[in-house]
Amino acid sequence: MKMRYIILGLAVATVSNTLAQETESNYRRSSIYSILVNHTDQKFAGEIKEAFLQIPVPDKFNDHNLSVKVLTMDKKLSGAGSEKENTEITSFLNNNKVASRLVGRWFNRDFFTGKCDMELIKERGLYNATEFDKQLADRSARGIAMLQDAGEDLIGNTFVIVNDIRYVDKNKGAKTGAAIIKILGAVAAAATGSNIDDLTDNIGDMVETIKGFKVKINTFLYQLEWSDDIANLFYQEQYSGTPNHEKWATFEAARGDYKLKYVGKVESSGGTTSFLGINENEPIVMVRKACQRAIDENVVDLQRNYIEFRTKTPLVSVEPLTAFIGMKEGVSSKSKFEVLEVVEKENGKHEYNRVGVIEPIDNLIWDNRYMAVEEGATGATLGYTTFRKVSGKDFAKGMLIREMSNK
Repeated sequence: MKMRYIILGLAVATVSNTLAQETESNYRRSSIYSILVNHTDQKFAGEIKEAFLQIPVPDKFNDHNLSVKVLTMDKKLSGAGSEKENTEITSFLNNNKVASRLVGRWFNRDFFTGKCDMELIKERGLYNATEFDKQLADRSARGIAMLQDAGEDLIGNTFVIVNDIRYVDKNKGAKTGAAIIKILGAVAAAATGSNIDDLTDNIGDMVETIKGFKVKINTFLYQLEWSDDIANLFYQEQYSGTPNHEKWATFEAARGDYKLKYVGKVESSGGTTSFLGINENEPIVMVRKACQRAIDENVVDLQRNYIEFRTKTPLVSVEPLTAFIGMKEGVSSKSKFEVLEVVEKENGKHEYNRVGVIEPIDNLIWDNRYMAVEEGATGATLGYTTFRKVSGKDFAKGMLIREMSNK
């Protein structure tokens, strides 16, 4: 169906964005909202929460976080090990109208007045801001196409990842359960500045014991639903470039109509993280490293399992072929990437056309995982991954690459 958007009161931007992909940061990303399920019944809950809040959104995504980052539970998440949609998580997202909040953030919607704007759309979509405003003000076919484009490639690629984090003792037989709990208490005390002399002889012993732990994280993926019909209703009945009580009330009444669809779930392998490079008097850094490594691992697995979640990153040079991507994003000698050329059509929409295939060179894969440099990992100082051409020709700096399925 054709979309008929009516937008009034759009302000003309003073700064314009260009479509040119001249730098690594200048390309369209999917957007992500990351949540922690924190279990107050387990040891180390406070340290898990603190570590999670320090973890940034993966740099291949736009940060679309809302104010609530932690979902507190006083018991184990039921059915966390199942591949099925988790009713507790879905209920939380639905009851708190998270989908509508994500939509509101896209349009910088003022909670009290309902006033909206298109600044974030223009910024993340790399539209020429002046041209964008002009086409919308004229209600032109090009302006409508640009809104469709933003809906398909930006708003519709908004995701929520919910991380259920649990620590498991891997050092079976080496320490008793009581000793493990004692050490966990020491870590918590160290993180809060408490006296730990009566809990352990020294932090070095504590560090040796904590190395026996592994972390498992179940990560659940949801995607914001954004269709032509939903967009029509929003733009016609709920969007206003000025304070408007009627449209404010219409949006508030329609919050429950915005939905997140469940995509799937993965679980980290639970491998023990190396703690080389961490000062013995900073046990909280161990928690951060274990959490971040496992979450990054799950993000990679989600991308490999669900094509709609796959990210793109630009080539930063062509002689040699390089990109700021590495082991954190799951790059290995078995990886292959399609090279995409971004084409802007006459109506303002974008297309991604494959122009070739590349693969990483085995000994030139960047280890960009969290604290890889501190632990002295091979490839940690490379700064980028170098690729070789498998097929195609005439690659250019700024063309996007996206991992292909190995299946």
